[in-house]
Amino acid sequence: MALLGAHMSVAGGIYKAAEESAAHQCQTVQVFTKNASQWKGKPLTQEDIDNFRRATKKAELKHNLSHNSYLINLASPDDELFAKSIEAFVDEMERAEQLELDYLVAHPGAHVKTGEEAGIKRIAHGLDEIQRRCSDFKVMILLEITAGQGSTLGYKFDHMGQIFEQTKHADKLGICFDTCHAFAAGYPLFPKVDYDATWQEFDTLIGINKLKAFHLNDSKKGLGSRVDRHEHIGKGALGLEPFRLILNDPRFANLPMVLETPKEEGDNHDMDGVNLTALRGLLQSN
Repeated sequence: MALLGAHMSVAGGIYKAAEESAAHQCQTVQVFTKNASQWKGKPLTQEDIDNFRRATKKAELKHNLSHNSYLINLASPDDELFAKSIEAFVDEMERAEQLELDYLVAHPGAHVKTGEEAGIKRIAHGLDEIQRRCSDFKVMILLEITAGQGSTLGYKFDHMGQIFEQTKHADKLGICFDTCHAFAAGYPLFPKVDYDATWQEFDTLIGINKLKAFHLNDSKKGLGSRVDRHEHIGKGALGLEPFRLILNDPRFANLPMVLETPKEEGDNHDMDGVNLTALRGLLQSN
């Protein structure tokens, strides 16, 4: 069965995310290990680390993830920003390793008018340098399928396939499939015939074995819009059918599936609970 979870706040201590996951009867969790809009964050204390490890173990959470900073751009043609991105990425890796997370989710990068070929080459080079500096780490980098806004790479399955071909450490990389992003990028996830065609293309260009996690998000915008706007489950252009298909696809059993749906409704609205209930309602009993 799929491991359901959500991206949880670390306000009050990173361990709070694990406790909130337990309260929502989740099986996995995703967190930011630092402020995602800043280059640097305070080092994790041993107390932070111990409390988080203890809380995830108590909640029996599996295949837990972090998401790295939005500022990082491994495709940047600017040497200073590229070097800064490498440093920040390594820091994110170190944090994830300290917390014993399984995966670190990362957007591949944006080529900033240098073209897709140059951007992909830059990303592969950056990933090789990160792996060189983190060679003994257990945490795996998951490149996230993107919606394709601006010059962002990773909205075509072929982009990911090329990155894996050009990096020296493809065995240490996986994919996080964001349903909103893929749909906005132009990959249909319903009806069943289109769903099957999308996954056939994924397997051909990337390899289904590279898929390690999902971000389950509905989309405010339509197929091929290339606009990254998440919506609550069943309330957007995707509707419920794609999630029903994914949740009951035997190929994806035991993969972490994490919500990144909006949380702006306020403290009196437990939208994670609402969205998790919607997903659980789609699970078919064996």
